[in-house]
Amino acid sequence: QVQLVVSGGGVVQAGGPLRLPCAAPGSTFRINSMGWYRQFPGKQRELVATLTSGVSTNYPNSAKGRFTISRDSAKNTVYLQMNRLQPEDTAVYYCNVDGFWNKDYDPFDAWGRGTQVTVSS
Repeated sequence: QVQLVVSGGGVVQAGGPLRLPCAAPGSTFRINSMGWYRQFPGKQRELVATLTSGVSTNYPNSAKGRFTISRDSAKNTVYLQMNRLQPEDTAVYYCNVDGFWNKDYDPFDAWGRGTQVTVSS
């Protein structure tokens, strides 16, 4: 089972930046897509950003121009750089990675533990 290591999160003032890293194990054979999602209290998890095949990105309107997803392939790590954060960005953020975890092409779809991001006004 592929376990993701998430760090970052915390409290940041409105207008400030924050970067969330999420690392997949170095033994992971191949990663297809990496993404970040967030969940507000009482709401379903929603997309924040995805990166597919290391090239194609997708952002909802709420994230465009402020958030950037990137990947360090050497470290199997995906980053979410969040700029100009607003109180409405306060949520629990989750990373998601899917791909194949071995040379037999056994697939995996893993979620990291949620990390709280709180933006103070």
